This record gives sequence, C-alpha cells and structure tokens, in this order.
Amino acid sequence: MHREKNDPIFRKLKIARGQVDGIIRMLEEDRYCIDVSGQIMAAISLLKKVNAEILHDHMKGCVRKAILEDGGEESLEEVFEIMQKLI
Repeated sequence: MHREKNDPIFRKLKIARGQVDGIIRMLEEDRYCIDVSGQIMAAISLLKKVNAEILHDHMKGCVRKAILEDGGEESLEEVFEIMQKLI
C-alpha cells in the first residue's frame, strides 16, 4: 500500500526515531539504567502500534484483494507467519 508523506504512520515512525536518538544520547550521558529502559519500552510500544496499523491496513487492502482474486492463500500464510513472530 502506498502511503503519502502526511500519513500518520510517518509521523509516528519519526517520533520513534527521535526516541531511539534520545536513548542513544542517554547512554552516551551514562544516564540511570531504569530511565533508559523506560525509554526503550516506550519506543517498542510505539513501534508495536505502528506495526499493528500497517498489518491492519495490509489485511484490509492487499489480503482482501488477494482473497477476492485468487483465494489469497499465500497472503493469508504471510499474515500467519508475521502473527507467529508477534506471539
């Protein structure tokens, strides 16, 4: 699925990038480990949300189209494989 530059996904990924840059700075400044860990968890949480949005859009678009055109077995298998990794 093509995304425009104003898509909220890009904004969220840029926020995550900023969080990772901040984590690197925290490590360079020898900040308290628990604070660093909290920032890492925040970045992971945001990336998980973005991933869920991307997968949701994929199922609504690409997978739906594949099911209507040819049964979508390959697309369904791809989604299943990703879900296994998430679990």
